[in-house]
Amino acid sequence: MELLSVIVPCYNEEENVFDFYHELMKNTLFFQERELEVEVWYIDDGSKDGTAARVKELVAQDARVHLVSFSRNFGKEAAIYAGFQKAAGDYAVMMDCDLQDPPSLLPEMFSYLGQGYDSVATRRVTRKGEPFLRSILARAFYRLMNRISRTEIVDGARDYRLMKRCVVDAILSMAEYNRFTKGIFGWVGFETKWLEYENVERKKGETKWSVWKLFLYSIDGITAFSTAPLALASIMGVLFCVLSFLLIGFTIVRKLLFGDPTSGWPSLVCIISMISGVQLFCLGIVGQYLSKTYMEVKKRPIYLVKEEI
Repeated sequence: MELLSVIVPCYNEEENVFDFYHELMKNTLFFQERELEVEVWYIDDGSKDGTAARVKELVAQDARVHLVSFSRNFGKEAAIYAGFQKAAGDYAVMMDCDLQDPPSLLPEMFSYLGQGYDSVATRRVTRKGEPFLRSILARAFYRLMNRISRTEIVDGARDYRLMKRCVVDAILSMAEYNRFTKGIFGWVGFETKWLEYENVERKKGETKWSVWKLFLYSIDGITAFSTAPLALASIMGVLFCVLSFLLIGFTIVRKLLFGDPTSGWPSLVCIISMISGVQLFCLGIVGQYLSKTYMEVKKRPIYLVKEEI
């Protein structure tokens, strides 16, 4: 029999652990018909509630359930990578514990793998229940990424994805510290079928992704899969150099022809402030890339395990 590894990153999802398990096991008949063994890996990303304790209750009831608990919160990207490392299946699927990734889609997803696809990815066609500002910013991010990066990232793409073993191995070969999984999925390639579905609101609890955290996450994505910001900094530097030479020439000509003394102290202060701001902005861009390089060079582990059952 073939093995399906279900990877479930968790952070303060105490209320959803059992609900997710029961929803997943509604596919038991399908698993039997397809002759699939199932293993479920809950990756506890340093939760501060009773998430680990709830998973341990499941482990005691079902030997197919496993738990990996981090020593602290390392972030969802680290949890996803840990899940891929633990997954031993011929197939692997990554799903959120909050049931926004419906397990009921699994039979349809497997049907596409049977048609020759290497992976089946999901995307939301609506953002029902999501704050308006967050939706606008998310769409703007996807448009920007697809303009400045060669790696395609589909608007509305979820981390919910069913993959063959070859895709999992390709992802594991990218052991970089600064991870942006949506970009990694696109970078490794392979034949992918996109499955669209209506947005499902989380069943219990609150989202862990604030607008600020999503903004920082977007910066990680941009710096991981595009060097366009560095080019932007260079272009802005050239433009301001050209502009300064033109203004110097204009000032000299005006002085020679009209004898007009140099004046405009307030405007001079404004110009200096603007140029200083541009310089700091460009330094910030370079600093982002340097910081990512610094973290990669240090070779710290992506996560540390406190407990594994």
